Amino acid sequence: MLETDGVVLTGRGLVLAHHEHEVVHGVSVELTPGAVTALVGPNGSGKSTVLRSLARLHRPKGGEVHLGDRAVWRGSALSGKEFARNVTLLTQQRPTPSGVSVADVVGYGRHPYRSGWRGVDPDGAAAVARAMAMTGVSDMASRGVDELSGGELQRVWLASCLAQQTSVLLLDEPTNHLDLRYQVEILDVVRDLADDHGVAVGVVLHDLDHAAIVADHVVLLSRGRALASGTVKEVLTAQHLTEAYGVVVHVADDPVTGTLHCRPVGRHTPRP
Repeated sequence: MLETDGVVLTGRGLVLAHHEHEVVHGVSVELTPGAVTALVGPNGSGKSTVLRSLARLHRPKGGEVHLGDRAVWRGSALSGKEFARNVTLLTQQRPTPSGVSVADVVGYGRHPYRSGWRGVDPDGAAAVARAMAMTGVSDMASRGVDELSGGELQRVWLASCLAQQTSVLLLDEPTNHLDLRYQVEILDVVRDLADDHGVAVGVVLHDLDHAAIVADHVVLLSRGRALASGTVKEVLTAQHLTEAYGVVVHVADDPVTGTLHCRPVGRHTPRP
């Protein structure tokens, strides 16, 4: 692992564009060991684009990404394999390989550690088994991934990321396509990784209640800018959310969990 000085991955003043059209304007994000940072905001606000830039998949037009004290995009001596040993990304869109088992797909996460012409990886089997256990896919290890449901496949790809054993985990809508049980279990895994293993987690979420449950820090994006950044209670306020989403949002403490509950108020929402 790289020397991080308490900060693993940062994006500073990121300006990001698609075909010269700027979609993110001066956004900064800081991921730290043992903490979960959630990126939230409306569709098109730039959340996934920021995440891809942190993952070295979208070159900034301005600003810089640093892994520890080393610049990722400019003047970096980081090889692709070295970066992959420190940072992994679960994207929204993943392929569905044909004729490949679940265990083999999870094993893809071990690629940065394989060396030699035979791809020797002494720790690989244990890492794959642990990742499958954490995501609840161990009992389907021998099944073909083309036989799986969307939710099952999502957990398999997450297991592949966990098998990579990085200090930074980036997740783009990890609860997408999952039923309620596995939404909760994935959020629990994210918290376990931060709390028990010191992983720095950056996660894009549409569900504001999920962000309130899992995050230590929140960055609220709107029209490509950071409207608010800070703790859950500092960012997920009725004022901030109403401004960002263009609809009245009521925020209150959930009586069961004690976390914030964010509820949009539409024309047909029952009123007391």
